[in-house]
Amino acid sequence: MPVILKKDFETSPLSKDEALGILDLNDGDLAELLDAAYALRKKYKGNVVGVQLLTNGRSGNCSQNCAYCAQSREAKSDIETYRLVPYEKLSRDGQAVMEKKLARHCIGLSGIRFSDSEIDEFAAHVRSLKKEAGTHICCSIGFLSPAQAEKLKDAGVNRINHNLNTSRNYYPQICTTHSYDERLANIRMLQGLGFEICSGGIVGLGENKTDVADMLFELRAVNPQSVPINFLLPLKGTALEGSDTSHLTPEYCLKILCLARLLMPKSDIRCAAGREVYLKGREREMFKAVDSIFASGYLTAGGQGIDDTIKIITDAGFEYQQG
Repeated sequence: MPVILKKDFETSPLSKDEALGILDLNDGDLAELLDAAYALRKKYKGNVVGVQLLTNGRSGNCSQNCAYCAQSREAKSDIETYRLVPYEKLSRDGQAVMEKKLARHCIGLSGIRFSDSEIDEFAAHVRSLKKEAGTHICCSIGFLSPAQAEKLKDAGVNRINHNLNTSRNYYPQICTTHSYDERLANIRMLQGLGFEICSGGIVGLGENKTDVADMLFELRAVNPQSVPINFLLPLKGTALEGSDTSHLTPEYCLKILCLARLLMPKSDIRCAAGREVYLKGREREMFKAVDSIFASGYLTAGGQGIDDTIKIITDAGFEYQQG
């Protein structure tokens, strides 16, 4: 067993060099790494896996130029666009979350800033959802003013997603219409108002392993309740459409998920977009590090249905967490 896997990861946190050592481990050492991650996962999360459902609440027409996103102002992707999804769609998804007893209903809205009237309209939808289904709601909703955030909190939003996406150093290669520090400032403001935070990143954007490690250390400093790790789906019409993702082997993806667990043992570690592509058939190993996944798609990309998602959890020997 490599020396790095013999340490107590709680009493002796990983250094950046050690984190890179985890990512550089021989594939033959993966079983021991998974066991180390599983010890922490089981201690803090038991054997359960939470399932989240994601609704695209506002699609396209975004003013930002994020290279991976089909909703970017520079993307030429063939996607549906709308200002705010009809309440009937939100309600159907909310009912599905309730009926299947999923952990959380996540709602994503494209864009970076919103008018007060737009926030008021969305808050009214959230309030109705909470009254109908009573499910936990997380929103991915760009930059908010404190007053706007308070409106959403009063409506029933208790968690907000704001991903860092990659390392501070690599971020300008992915987006130039806002800064890394703006993202961090938004997160800190939301934490100050009492929101739970969901914040993660995307692997496969062209970054190197140092960027991956740096991103995870930035996330550890944020200390989010939930950490979604996405593996790039090179969507047609985006700047990264032709990206080579051959390095995203199941083994490399598992090492990243394990490193996230070792660095943030108490957070929900979610394998998000790309799970069905890069880790299909490796769920038994994946769930040793991961305690949360999505069902039914990722905003502009499809995904595994709810029933099939629940089945892979139980088939892997884990328990489906009922919300």
